[in-house]
Amino acid sequence: MSCKGCSQSVFVSNEYIQKQVEEQLELETNIVDDKVYEKRLTQCKECPSLLYDTTCAHCGCFVLFRAKLAYKTCPYPAGAKW
Repeated sequence: MSCKGCSQSVFVSNEYIQKQVEEQLELETNIVDDKVYEKRLTQCKECPSLLYDTTCAHCGCFVLFRAKLAYKTCPYPAGAKW
């Protein structure tokens, strides 16, 4: 299955995602601590809008990245879950 916006596969490995997240987080200074991060990820994992165990259906972000950013909130349309 490929992305509607490009020809890349929507299925990516955990290793690829982790590498991308680590590279992007090197540029970020406003991040949450590990306790908040894990709580956010737990909520994402329970959400019916999580696609492929990696991606939020509402914003298209890798949840491993978005959940780490202090200035981001959950984009769930009926109300943010975190």
